[in-house]
Amino acid sequence: MKNVVTSKAPAAIGPYSQGMDIGNLVFTSGQLPLNMETGEMETEIKAATKASLTNVEAIFAQAGLTMNDVIKTTVFISDMNNFAAMNEVYATFFGEIAPARSCVEVARLPKDVLVEIEAIAVRK
Repeated sequence: MKNVVTSKAPAAIGPYSQGMDIGNLVFTSGQLPLNMETGEMETEIKAATKASLTNVEAIFAQAGLTMNDVIKTTVFISDMNNFAAMNEVYATFFGEIAPARSCVEVARLPKDVLVEIEAIAVRK
C-alpha cells in the first residue's frame, strides 16, 4: 500500500491522503473544486465539476493511470438542481464506457463548495 501525493491536486487538509495505491486499485479522496492554476475555489457548477475532476485526474496520473482506468466515482453535490450541468462536464472526462457512479445531494460540503468527487481506478 502506497500513499499517492501530487502537487497538481489540493493537499490534504486533514488526516487523510490524496490517494491510496494498493496494487491494482487506486482510490482518491474526495476532491474539492480548487482550481490549481488560480488557487481559487470554483463557484459555478460547470467550472467546479471540471476542477474537481481535474484534481482526480492529477492523482491518478501520479499513480500512472488515466481517467480511462476509472471504474467507480461518487459525486457529492450540494444542489440536485445542478445535476444536468454537472453531468454535462462530467461526461467530457470519460471515454465511450463511463465508470459506475453514485451521485447524492448532501446538506453541506467542506468549505461550502458545490461539488466533491472521489474515484476508484484499476490497473489493467
